[in-house]
Amino acid sequence: MSDVVLTSTEDSVLVITLNRPESLNAMTPEMLDTLAAVAAKAADDPAVRCVVITGAGRAFCAGGDVKAMAESNERAGSSSGGGLVSRADVLRQQEEVSRLLHEMPKPTIAAVNGVAAGAGLSVALAADLRIASDQARFTTAFAKVGFSGDFGGTWLLQRLVGPMRARELYFLSDILDANRALELGIVSRVVPHDQFWAETMALARRLASGPTLAYARMKDNFVYGETNTFADTLTREAENMIASGQTEDHRNAARAFVEKREPVFHGR
Repeated sequence: MSDVVLTSTEDSVLVITLNRPESLNAMTPEMLDTLAAVAAKAADDPAVRCVVITGAGRAFCAGGDVKAMAESNERAGSSSGGGLVSRADVLRQQEEVSRLLHEMPKPTIAAVNGVAAGAGLSVALAADLRIASDQARFTTAFAKVGFSGDFGGTWLLQRLVGPMRARELYFLSDILDANRALELGIVSRVVPHDQFWAETMALARRLASGPTLAYARMKDNFVYGETNTFADTLTREAENMIASGQTEDHRNAARAFVEKREPVFHGR
């Protein structure tokens, strides 16, 4: 595997680390292709019960590598329509990392240790939860370089902060500190930097030891409800509720509740 993306597993938690610290983890095609592949593998791996994505060094991710993109655009010149379509297809495949973080049947956490900008912010927004160091900074950034945005940021951000605020953040590309991001609901919690990783892993381990199958169906309810009616979502919830009630985890947890002890979940 490419060393621009590192992975490690501990206590059923997969940690994905963007590893180009010298460039604030700016995304290259190699990194993006690797991220999509790693996320796809994690989604299907029953040994992985929680996923954490973070960045090496002092940044989460500064977005796309603008210098590399500019050089690529210069080489491409005035591409024909077919060329543009082909490049859009490649980008769409790379964007799968956002879809997978958002939809995979297990909890995902973006551990935002520093700046999250552009596509880096979009990827962080795709995770279920975002925990931020008090040194983290957030910006959409796209307008500053004449881009419209990718990796699902427009879809995700307006659901977190509302359409008007999301437009403002995209049009103006203002930089938000961690506390302002918390006020707006962009992050779940803000942690002092020296406690950041310990707090992140404590949260990840808590999720990894939880009811994996129930979490998967919770996420399914949320994802389904984003694009369907309330009535249809009630039906989906009912189906998932009955299905989760048939699991060994539910039966064991119900027994533990009656016996006044903590349940242990095995993902079965």
